[in-house]
Amino acid sequence: MRVLMVAAENAALAGVKVGGIGDVLRDAPVALAERGCEVDVVTPGYGFVSVKNKSLSHSSLKVDFAGAVESVALDRISVPGVSPKVRYWVIDHPLLAANGEGRLYFHDSPSSPFATDATRFALFCAGVCEAMSVQAFGTLDVIHLHDWHTALVLVLRKFRPKYEPLNKIKSVYTIHNIAVQGVRPLQNHPSSLHAWYPDLKFDPKLLCDPRWPDCVNLMAVGIRMADKVHTVSPTYAREICLPSRVETEGFYGGEGLQDDLIKVRDKNRLHGILNGCSVANLRSSRLPWRRLCAAMDRQLLAWAADEQDLQSAGYIAHRRIEALADNRPKFLVTSVGRITEQKVRLFFVPTSQGDTALERILGLLGKHGSLVLLGSGNAEYERDLRRYSARHANFVFLRGYAAEQLAHNLYASGDLFLMPSSYEPCGISQMLAMRAGQPCLAHAVGGLKDTVKAGQGGFTFNGESMVQQADQFVAAFEHAFKQFSRHPSKWKKLCKSAASQRFSWDKSVAAYLKSLYA
Repeated sequence: MRVLMVAAENAALAGVKVGGIGDVLRDAPVALAERGCEVDVVTPGYGFVSVKNKSLSHSSLKVDFAGAVESVALDRISVPGVSPKVRYWVIDHPLLAANGEGRLYFHDSPSSPFATDATRFALFCAGVCEAMSVQAFGTLDVIHLHDWHTALVLVLRKFRPKYEPLNKIKSVYTIHNIAVQGVRPLQNHPSSLHAWYPDLKFDPKLLCDPRWPDCVNLMAVGIRMADKVHTVSPTYAREICLPSRVETEGFYGGEGLQDDLIKVRDKNRLHGILNGCSVANLRSSRLPWRRLCAAMDRQLLAWAADEQDLQSAGYIAHRRIEALADNRPKFLVTSVGRITEQKVRLFFVPTSQGDTALERILGLLGKHGSLVLLGSGNAEYERDLRRYSARHANFVFLRGYAAEQLAHNLYASGDLFLMPSSYEPCGISQMLAMRAGQPCLAHAVGGLKDTVKAGQGGFTFNGESMVQQADQFVAAFEHAFKQFSRHPSKWKKLCKSAASQRFSWDKSVAAYLKSLYA
């Protein structure tokens, strides 16, 4: 079987990863190859991948885009040590490098969300369709598309006559995060469906957003038009078929697309399959406290070198590390992830006692423990975390990104890992932390519910309202802290149990072959 995977990220290529999509595109193709499949993986080149890596082949493709004929490059990239049954490709054009080297996504203003990226990925999808039409990837059995960035492949193959033969290839669409949908106008905007493909005649019912009929919803396109729809955990597949109740319960659900998802579920086209976790990604053992502090400080310096001005978050973190370096906290709590509403909102929800969950946790730790949080993202949440770190001597906020080695150091060296996501399609941080022997405290939603089991990999909490969730989060933390302090033998057994948890990519791709590709 020959499979083409299409995505915006691929962690097998240096610099082409922001989140979990990149991990999936690195690991799943290798696991499929071990089961006899031939897998091609194509992403945008972003203007730097072909320059920084050895190209095994190069060709030029002509595509119709935005009323002109554009020339895009298709390069096959060499990745040493990977099975010959897995081939990596990038499609490139100056438009795809518009963000500058190392920036995969562009943050547009709230008045025009996704505008820049949607245009870039619209060109990328046109390049993918052209490459498939000339059989650059050989004779394909399955096209496996990932998230909204790639959904326009389905539109072009259905409504552009040149690509009609591509409809014979089975299509699979994976939802990594339904909250990010790639909604753009149908017309009357430089970043709109009509601007990208002015000659395209289409069926609006397949493309339009259910809330804004004058817009195309690229996530909805993938759900409606693919032969199979896949989410990255079984629980998330169930959750997204429910309406969102964010304001009252903090429940995100189907984000307006639940009716479309119910339709595909009822036709047996929706499948939840848990992502695997590659053990090969674990490269650290538990570090002595001074060495961990030194590693954190080195990372702060590396980030500072890339900034024109001294960042206050870095300065505060350095002061906190300097003060803590001589004595390891008795209880080291860690957290690693993007600073987004999804990941950190619950930290700032007021409990029934009035103070926030984060304030309560830091108060419970007192002088006996410290929290180290690594991540970057939303500016407002970053500001709040910076202020908490300035006020609390036991809180180190490491504001930065591209710090994979430091993340692995924290997975291996902490005593308890926090993952209070409001929703979580799958999550990988909790898997990596457990595999390193660190129990997790997780909100029992989505992939967290499927991977963290109370008493096996750690502790879980829930709650029908956000206040209840904040209260239960704090209560679960207090329970964990007491167990660590009072029952060291039980805690040691819990650590061993966490380390024994396995999330096999072989199991995941076996389900791909049975439920998605067959």
